[in-house]
Amino acid sequence: MINSSDKAPSIRTIAMPADANPNGDIFGGWIMAQMDLAGGAHAFAVAGGRVTTVAVDGMTFHRPVQIGDQVSCYCTTERIGNTSIAVRVETWVHRRESQVEERVTEGLFTFVAINGNGQPIPVKS
Repeated sequence: MINSSDKAPSIRTIAMPADANPNGDIFGGWIMAQMDLAGGAHAFAVAGGRVTTVAVDGMTFHRPVQIGDQVSCYCTTERIGNTSIAVRVETWVHRRESQVEERVTEGLFTFVAINGNGQPIPVKS
């Protein structure tokens, strides 16, 4: 598990009312999109260029995200293949009301390095 105080997040945003379902919880798809953005930025830096998402494995939602929560996604490289990079993304929230920090979601995202034509290329790192 990533300790959120150990490193800077790959992405940080605020969960807004437009991202919530009728019960006031943030849509899982919105959270997953934030995680994909964070993982993609991390993989881009590792690959030294353009990447595309090819798989999401082991997605787990631990706790709901609520309107007003500050959402932060932290990334670590799990493995690097010839053309692929597997990135572990953990999502933490800083609760607006209670000021508590909690891990809410995690998943393993796999990206492939690609050229300008969208064809796989070797990872540069």
